[in-house]
Amino acid sequence: MSGGLTENITCPVSPLTFGPCAPVGRPRQTDPVHIALSRAASVVTAVELEESGHELARHELDARALAPWIREREADHPRWVWNDTAHWYPSLLAAGVRISRCVDLRLCHRILRRAASAAASELASAPRGGWDSPARPPESPTTSAMLFELEPPPVDDDPVAEWRRQREAVEGSARPGRLALLLAGESVGALVAAEMRFAGLPWSHERHDELLTELLGPRPTVGRPAKMEAVLARVRAALDDQEFSPDSPVELVKGLQRAGVRATSARSGDLKQLTHPAIAPLLEYKKLSRLHSANGWNWLDEWVRDGRFRPSYVPGGVVTGRWASDGGGALQLPRQVRGAVIADPGWTFVVADAAQLEPRVLAAISGDTAMARAGQSQDMYQGMVDSGAVETRPQAKYGMLGAIYGGTTGESGRMKPRIERAFPRAMEYVEAAARAGERGEVVSTWLGRSSPPGRGDSYDETASDAQLMKLRNDARGWGRFTRNFVVQGTAAEWALCWMGSLRRRLWEVGGGDGAATELTARPHLVFFLHDELIVHSPIRLAVDVSTALRDSAAEAGRLLFGAAPVEFAITVAVVDRYDLAK
Repeated sequence: MSGGLTENITCPVSPLTFGPCAPVGRPRQTDPVHIALSRAASVVTAVELEESGHELARHELDARALAPWIREREADHPRWVWNDTAHWYPSLLAAGVRISRCVDLRLCHRILRRAASAAASELASAPRGGWDSPARPPESPTTSAMLFELEPPPVDDDPVAEWRRQREAVEGSARPGRLALLLAGESVGALVAAEMRFAGLPWSHERHDELLTELLGPRPTVGRPAKMEAVLARVRAALDDQEFSPDSPVELVKGLQRAGVRATSARSGDLKQLTHPAIAPLLEYKKLSRLHSANGWNWLDEWVRDGRFRPSYVPGGVVTGRWASDGGGALQLPRQVRGAVIADPGWTFVVADAAQLEPRVLAAISGDTAMARAGQSQDMYQGMVDSGAVETRPQAKYGMLGAIYGGTTGESGRMKPRIERAFPRAMEYVEAAARAGERGEVVSTWLGRSSPPGRGDSYDETASDAQLMKLRNDARGWGRFTRNFVVQGTAAEWALCWMGSLRRRLWEVGGGDGAATELTARPHLVFFLHDELIVHSPIRLAVDVSTALRDSAAEAGRLLFGAAPVEFAITVAVVDRYDLAK
């Protein structure tokens, strides 16, 4: 599926853009462009490779000598090739070594295994092996022993051989430029994830405790906080049931049913549809309970150390390419505790949020010129109102969410015909993705990340009516997934390009290679949430960082979509506390 605006575009800028440019002038034939690392026991093997893949030299290094050796070689900005960024990079950061570019072979292998555009490659059809196993969780960035004193990484095949297999898969794919950019973006995302964990998000333990006390009451020695108990007492009084237990979904539903409330689910959205005096305090209790369990005092003790929150990010942890979190809940920081995110003295936060990212992405990948024009407004939903597509901004918002996520009821369903008339190419694009999913086919993002195959709505003459109905429902559900996959996955690719471009620009804002090499001495990324970034910056550089955020967003659009007339607007706020950003 490709749209008219961008139909024949190949990636206009090399993936090498994500790192500092090579020295001016033609490089010597013997200059290594890639250096592959592997380790056996305490010895690290470094293999220097030309762009052609020809091996130039091999070095056997004591693991303890690796960081200074990499620091020296990094001056030429090679692309480091290794199995897992999360394994190799934390120790380098702890030693004060920042690298500009890498190839994360395991992350790239996972993409190429499934990529429809490279389905004919040897890599895609090979039996499962070591490269298909999950990466080992990253070590703590504050571990004093550092990585190379710990257990060796999982044993993989030769990284040079895997790197060559991956290059062959990309070069033989239907769209090598796009796929190469995706792999570069995924790899730079792994660098960003390690750097954010190393730097940490500034977090005030004292302020967090104050916020919890205000909302929940003093920290209890045992049991529930006082304000939670008080709200629960109101629920029990309204139900006339002193044994009512809200902490188990099953018991919550049973308790409501005993009181004559026709509850079938413990979900807050379903409870809001019920009418009873107990519902309002019950919803309040659930909100407080969620805060207490997910970001309460136990969370604070476990995840905030030395004034920093250091979660474990998992790049590409979701099938669409979105990130996940393997500890700390970084991707779900509730507003109640964001006031504890406080910049260091002399520093500030520069917070950027991509406005209506997914609708803008849909306009680009579908080639819908009318939607692209609406997106030239800072507020795309208001641009849709101004175009006459709908009367109000909420109508535009719910109509687009319904289009992207397949909503057919409520305001989304009511707005669907109007959105289809106003933006036919965009709607045809997601409808085609949905129908492909219903047939069990694979769909792909703009750069080439492919979805798992579905089962499809195939006819089975032996199936009962009930079984056929289930097959059809399953197929429609998978169609909703593939409809969203092509948009959400491409939005995740745009975000990777945004971070990659910004990471380079922040280093330059901080002084380039001639300045201090410590990551945290310069403006640096400390938080990422799908379409939102936080940079911790010296106050004197906040304006330059704001410009870098906007320029990198525009560059990400050009990287993916060339000259397509789709603007990726972002809002930027300079604040000393995260809760003041919105």
